[in-house]
Amino acid sequence: MKLAKAAVAREPEKPRLDERYCAYKLSIKPSRIHRWGLFAEQDIPKRRKVIEYRGERISRRETKRRADERPLHYIFTLDKYWCLDGAVGGSGAEYINHSCEPNVWTLIAKGHILYMALRDLKKGEELFVDYHFGADVEIVPCKCGAKSCRGTINDKPE
Repeated sequence: MKLAKAAVAREPEKPRLDERYCAYKLSIKPSRIHRWGLFAEQDIPKRRKVIEYRGERISRRETKRRADERPLHYIFTLDKYWCLDGAVGGSGAEYINHSCEPNVWTLIAKGHILYMALRDLKKGEELFVDYHFGADVEIVPCKCGAKSCRGTINDKPE
């Protein structure tokens, strides 16, 4: 039965951007790396907040259940107890793709996940963050195309 459900999975609706959590004008468009991406629609100065990652707050147990259940998921670890599922009430930040040469970085402060500009961003530029998946979890190939690409989204073992 699970196989039949997977075979009829539909393409989700066009992603939505919640401008209440955007510090600058942004848009969601098709990405050259993976499905959808988040793009700057105006120049953004270095070290400025770009967008807050929002979503349903879920436990680590629920995180595992959802990750096992869905082929695509937008779950961000907040701390050792909680994660945010951007697929439920997300801000649009869940569409920031991974790159080994990121242009935004993540700041977690007082229960909020903020994406900050790592350098000056130009209008039209896609936003990228280094996901830093652990070396101890399933290896995920990287498709960023950066000159310094590690070949995986995972950090290299030390």
